[in-house]
Amino acid sequence: MELEQIRVFLAVADTGSYTKAARELFISHSTTSRAVSALEGELGTKLVDRQGGRVLGLTPAGEILRDRGRALLKQSEDIRSAVSAAK
Repeated sequence: MELEQIRVFLAVADTGSYTKAARELFISHSTTSRAVSALEGELGTKLVDRQGGRVLGLTPAGEILRDRGRALLKQSEDIRSAVSAAK
């Protein structure tokens, strides 16, 4: 699991759309889809409920990743800031 994959997943969760998330992150739709699929494969569960290419919502596992993923990214930013300040 990589931080960038979590960022992409959170963008999909926040926008409710792979296309909107891709635009927001300045990446391709396929890159967005692959990142979420890779997370689902690694975690062994679906994170996003979709039908016909549309995002219907998050699965219970997706809701957990959304909440904990946000906390993880915040902690990562805090670590980066602390290390930069220690220079």
